[in-house]
Amino acid sequence: MTKKSWIKHRKGRMMKSKLYAWIFIAVFFTSCSNIKYLKDGENLYVKGEVELNNDSIPKKYREPLTETLEGVLRPRPNKQILGLRPKLYFYNIAGDSVGNKGFKHWLKYKVGEAPVLLQDVNVPYNENLVRNRLENIGFFNAYVTTDTTIKNKKATLNYLATTNRIYRINKVSYEADTNTAIGKELREIEESSLLIPNRPYNLDRIIAERERIASILQDKGYYYFSPDHVLVQVDSMIGNHMVDMNVKIKEETPANAKQPYTINNIFIYPEYSLVQGDYEIAKPEDAESYKDLYFIDPHQTFRKFALARTIFFHKGDLYNREKQNQTISQLVGMGTFRFVKNNFIPVRGQKNALDVHYYLTPQQKKSVRVELLGKTAAVYNGSEVNVSWSHKNAFKGAELLRLTAYGGYEVQSGGGININSNFYRYGVEASLTWPRVISPFGWEPTKRFVPHTQTLLGYEFLNRRQAYKLNSMRFAWGYNWQENAQKTHQLNILDVAYVQPVNVTHFYDSLADEYPYLKRAIDKQFTFGPNYKFTYTNTMETTKKHTFYFSGGLDLSANAVGLILGSNVNKGKQDSIFGAAFSQYIKTDLEYRHYMKLGQNRQLAARAFFGYGYSYGNSTRLPYTKQFFAGGPNSLRAFRARAIGPGTYNPQKIGEDNFVPDMTGDVRLELNLEYRAKIVSILDWAAFVDAGNIWLQHSDSVFTGGQFTKNFYKELAVGGGLGLRFDFTYLILRTDLAIPFRIPYLPEGERWVFNKIDFGDKQWRKDNIVFNLAIGYPF
Repeated sequence: MTKKSWIKHRKGRMMKSKLYAWIFIAVFFTSCSNIKYLKDGENLYVKGEVELNNDSIPKKYREPLTETLEGVLRPRPNKQILGLRPKLYFYNIAGDSVGNKGFKHWLKYKVGEAPVLLQDVNVPYNENLVRNRLENIGFFNAYVTTDTTIKNKKATLNYLATTNRIYRINKVSYEADTNTAIGKELREIEESSLLIPNRPYNLDRIIAERERIASILQDKGYYYFSPDHVLVQVDSMIGNHMVDMNVKIKEETPANAKQPYTINNIFIYPEYSLVQGDYEIAKPEDAESYKDLYFIDPHQTFRKFALARTIFFHKGDLYNREKQNQTISQLVGMGTFRFVKNNFIPVRGQKNALDVHYYLTPQQKKSVRVELLGKTAAVYNGSEVNVSWSHKNAFKGAELLRLTAYGGYEVQSGGGININSNFYRYGVEASLTWPRVISPFGWEPTKRFVPHTQTLLGYEFLNRRQAYKLNSMRFAWGYNWQENAQKTHQLNILDVAYVQPVNVTHFYDSLADEYPYLKRAIDKQFTFGPNYKFTYTNTMETTKKHTFYFSGGLDLSANAVGLILGSNVNKGKQDSIFGAAFSQYIKTDLEYRHYMKLGQNRQLAARAFFGYGYSYGNSTRLPYTKQFFAGGPNSLRAFRARAIGPGTYNPQKIGEDNFVPDMTGDVRLELNLEYRAKIVSILDWAAFVDAGNIWLQHSDSVFTGGQFTKNFYKELAVGGGLGLRFDFTYLILRTDLAIPFRIPYLPEGERWVFNKIDFGDKQWRKDNIVFNLAIGYPF
């Protein structure tokens, strides 16, 4: 090491040492400053811990159970950030002489947080909470003792829970009078009981069993039956830490809850207003009849068939809770009613019969919406204005007609290139959505949720002033429906897209001659055909440790037409429609996400994405708008958007320190892993690693090394970094800092670049550190 470099190295170490020293001093004094405000005899409550005194509990259950028990402790200590309590600090520095308004009042009561003292903790109450929670899961003889630790006026409460052996179910019996209809039903229900011998006693499972019994009976006509009418008797005195259970219907259950009911008349009020006060009770003679339904709609606001198809009850049917839920779901899913209310009324003079009244309050039919959007990405930033007019009952069948006009302007903030940078675009779009399937085959894909038929027609004009202009047109007709709470489908029977370049500048033409891949952006593009997308997710089930998301899509273009015409571009036969060579391809993309809870405020999120486009006949590669790209805030965050790949190709630079961030391909593989944890309140942090790349279907003389081969794994780009997430509930603002770990276009054997990381080098930081600002999580 030379003397000069040694001095530079030593200065760097001294600067780091000073930085660490200042951080230590700040932490020390901020931490201590809160203690000095305590009065004599007061101690700050900083932590409540629960320890399980039972070695028989498996390790995999101990941590979740401990976290659950600690979660019931009250009150919670003052919030911390990296071991500090800034809210408490602001509360203290505001002082005691605070008025009802002003800066000090705001600082103390809005920003600050009052100290949580040891004397504020009701220890016996917390002991009871922990003991009750343990008893609810089968530890009947649990007892809790508490030890207090005080150090430097900071108090920690340690709750020692001695659980002994867990109680298990010995046998389950169902007590029912089989001479009654409801007794016979209970006997049939017994076979699928949730209470299973040898399983641990669990109060939540008992509650679930009561709800299951009530649900099955309600599906069989017992409208007035509820879970409260089910009694589960538990005998814990049989010995050997076992319990016997007896399930029965309570003796005090009212007579009407023990009888099945049938549906009599069904009334529908499509223009009911809440300002009317009490709900109207109509008679058949006051209404207009349609298919055994009675409509009270004097202004003929809705076509009767559109509402009749959403009603799953028919006169004479047994009451069925599932049919009732389907009806409500369909009415709400139509999207045209603000409130949906139903009322079941016993019929006078008729035994065990109910009249049903559906009160529907329409939303405002016509509305105008104006949106001003800010767009942030790794390369482009800008804004957009959307103005849309909607009619939620366009043809009196709850059809949604929407007309939208939009315009936006974006400037390039990354990549350092000016030829393909600032642009503006504007367009119009018209869509019409029917809350039903319009099909000649009488196809009904779902009954619980409302399926939709949609047609769309749109036009867009894009102007990259220094490069080219594009006219884009699209037409689509298709369906989307929800199979259940987890599964959704979207099927476009026909999706037509046409892109035509106009006014290509001489500058861009000359540049495209030098860099041929620039011509892809100005090729005429014409695609038509069906496409389909399936999505499954259970991420809304927040109580599960593991949740998943899967999305699979299939996009087809001109496959039948190309085969009929015998198109073969490799043999010089390329066919055109409207002066544009149509694209012939099969494209699929698969995305899988896995979320694993590591604790109350910690999560591991993983994603795998694979996309493949196979072009043949009339095409040799996917059209530009259908190709894949990598990089950017939702992809490989250590690389600029569209600035990596294909394969080992090194994006060429144009001019001094400028390159074109516009690399696309026919194949994409991406793997992401992210650790997420809460810091405090709205602030979370994350550490992540991303890997992936794009490739071409065929070899290309321009993109050397870009073809997808069996050695694709050697050509993966890898990067990682750290990020902050600001969770404002209605909006998540994300910032990520990332650096490359592996660069695929470097010579093989030199692609891992850990040895080149040098945060002290200004040029290295400029070339390698990528900052991403985005809205929402990356996946």
